[in-house]
Formats: sequence, C-alpha cells, structure tokens
Amino acid sequence: MSIWDRLGEFITRVSSSASSGVADVVEAVRTVFSGDADLRRRVAFSVAMIALSAKMAKADGIVTQDEVRAFQEIFEVPPKETRNVARLFDLAQRDVAGFETYAERMAQLCGSGHSNCVMLEDILDGLFHIAKADGLVHEREGHFLHRIAEIFRIDEAHYESIMARHINLGAGDPYVVLGIERGKSFEEVRKRYRKLVSDNHPDRLIARGLPQEFIKIATTRVAAINAAYEMIERGLRHA
Repeated sequence: MSIWDRLGEFITRVSSSASSGVADVVEAVRTVFSGDADLRRRVAFSVAMIALSAKMAKADGIVTQDEVRAFQEIFEVPPKETRNVARLFDLAQRDVAGFETYAERMAQLCGSGHSNCVMLEDILDGLFHIAKADGLVHEREGHFLHRIAEIFRIDEAHYESIMARHINLGAGDPYVVLGIERGKSFEEVRKRYRKLVSDNHPDRLIARGLPQEFIKIATTRVAAINAAYEMIERGLRHA
C-alpha cells in the first residue's frame, strides 16, 4: 500500500469529523500512524505541505493554474487520490484557524524542536516552489513565507539562503544561496558547496521522511546550489 493510499484513508477519516480543524488533523496523524514512525513522518510532511499550501493560497487570495502545476510537480498524486488531496486542501482553507496556528501545529508535528530544522526547511522550500510558479512571489505570499519561517524557527540568514534558491537577489545571490560570506577562499567555498550537495542529495531527503514524490524539490535545490557554485567559481578564477 503506497503512502497515497494511506493518506487517502486518513483524509477520509478526518473529513468525516464534525469539526476537522487543525487540532483534529494533527492529533489524527499522531494517532492513526502511532505504530509506524517512518510512515507517520511521511504522512505528516505531506499533510503539512497540503495544508500550508491551502493557507498560502487563501492568504494570496487566488490559486493559479501555474501553482496547481507546481504542486503536482512536487506531489505526483495518483488520479484516484486527487479527490482526497483536494478534500484536505479545502478543509484547511475553510478552517477558521489562521495560518499561524497551522504553522505552529505543523512545526510541532514535523519539526525536531531545534532551530533550522531540515524537515521544516523542506516544507518552506516546497512552499516557495509553489509561490514562484506564476513567475514571481507576490507581496502577500512573501509576508506569508517569512512569517512561516519565523514560526519554524528558521533564522534570517538561513531563510535568505532558501529564498535565494528561488528568487534572484542580485549580485550577491550565489553567495547567499551557498550561505557563505563573500571574500572566503575558493577552498572554503568548495568545502561548503560539497557539504550542501551531500546534505541535499535526494536519498538524504527521503531518509529523513520526505515522500519519494518530493524528489522534484531535491533536484531543483541541488541545481540551484550547482549554479551558484559555478558562478562563484567563474568569478574567482577570472579575478
């Protein structure tokens, strides 16, 4: 049985609840998958992505077809399960709880409790991928994403590094992407680059609980890291 079969069963169960608010969703993930920690992490991540995508769409006021396609790039949902995913999306949009409440609960569900938690970074990265799908991150989306990062305890420098993978920040962009100060030696840059590539290898992401379908984010993340390194390398060699 795939994660989407299990997720579909879970969404059906939650949707039948009388209240079905964020507290119900979080508690249901903990209860339904209490016997399988690995599956619980994968379901929790998927639920967090779907629910916070819904809250971001509500904050922005519109869901574009580009954003729908970006979501589908992240999650290759089997046709038979698309209805269930839509049900969870709609449930999150209708919930009177604000996005900050959702973010706090999802951080408790998916996070490690430490600053710059990699799982929460993955969620934020996915939200950026969706937000930029129509060509730019709109102001309300930007405020939403920054506030999510604050709630997730992702520090400002780390947030800017994530953002720089999706938005051109100008001349300093490649250094921000790698999270390294301009002026460092080429050896230091290369060391940082190799660590980032290793940390963000698709197998690493899957091992920490991301669904196999989330491989798109791992691929685009490593591509951004490679491009930043190559830009810095060219600049240093021609200096």
